[in-house]
Amino acid sequence: MSEVYMMVTVTNRSRVEKFLSFYKEKQLNVMMVTLGAGTASGDVLDYLGLEVSEKAVIFSVVTDGIWKTVKKGLENQLRIDIPGSGIAFTVPLSSIGGKRELMFLTENQGYEKGEETSLKETTHELLVVIANNGYIETVMDAARTAGAAGGTVIHAKGTGMERAEQFLGVSLASEKEMIFIVTKKEQKNPIMKAIMAQAGMESKAK
Repeated sequence: MSEVYMMVTVTNRSRVEKFLSFYKEKQLNVMMVTLGAGTASGDVLDYLGLEVSEKAVIFSVVTDGIWKTVKKGLENQLRIDIPGSGIAFTVPLSSIGGKRELMFLTENQGYEKGEETSLKETTHELLVVIANNGYIETVMDAARTAGAAGGTVIHAKGTGMERAEQFLGVSLASEKEMIFIVTKKEQKNPIMKAIMAQAGMESKAK
């Protein structure tokens, strides 16, 4: 049985291609890349040996086995343990909506299916929705029918989208919206189901 995580990498924009190439070598085929900027104070930057610079944020899904390999490679090959090189961390995922979507996100990672997990001692959970560009309201209208109050949107560029047809039977645009919705734990599954039903792979939002 595999544990599944969302891996988040933050690095300088000048280094993003090196990280993307490294992740593809490690069989991480589907990633979302967005732009960001650091907000740390001068004292914190000095302490960490960092400079004020434009950032790139990379989102991907990893199994526990792949994360162990990736973490070692990040230190040995990309020297992420040296201040100023970037940071990578994982967040446990309790579920992913859709079997085909799960297989698409974990391709070549040796995923072994287990039961849907429940994050212990949590009252709220974060839903991350990935949709084609321009369909924010479609997603949020669906989420609101199940009780979602609102969300936060960032624009991202998807990589590995060309493999979607193999897994999902459809082609996907590379320009994506990532919608982050914080919800009460008991509302998570109804909101996920509403989004999958009204804005899922059979819709234009995909």
